[in-house]
Amino acid sequence: MAALASGQRAPDFSLPTMDGGTFSLIEALARGPVVAVFLKISCPTCQYALPFFERVYRAYGDKKVTIIGVSQNDRKDTALFNESFGITFPVLLDDVETYPVSNAYGLTNVPTAFWIAQDGEIEISSVGWDRKEFEQIVAKVARPGDVVPIFHPGENVAAFRAG
Repeated sequence: MAALASGQRAPDFSLPTMDGGTFSLIEALARGPVVAVFLKISCPTCQYALPFFERVYRAYGDKKVTIIGVSQNDRKDTALFNESFGITFPVLLDDVETYPVSNAYGLTNVPTAFWIAQDGEIEISSVGWDRKEFEQIVAKVARPGDVVPIFHPGENVAAFRAG
């Protein structure tokens, strides 16, 4: 089963947040688009990719786009991951016994990132690290004419890394 593709409707979900609250996709979409990045802390490609999503979050935190992670690990391990890799955007906790949200999105690999438009349609579905697809997400987050560089000058950023 492959991850949900562009053009499909994003399944609604509610998941616990790291701070004990609850995140609701439908409530977030009422405010604007959502970028959801699914991860597992032991995944080397997740460890590579998530700090780039953090840069997007820091660069465009005021834009009406919600950036979230969806961890396939427990709260304690996810907190250590966030601390180790400097992740400050909200990270949600999928149930580690049944993975209902990961399964609803058809995940077979992580990281998998989705750009979910405000109407609930998946516009970008990106499995693993794909620099071009990441840049498409950044372009959707950025205001025209107000693009903040996400990659640092001279930084060697892989074009692709399998999840």
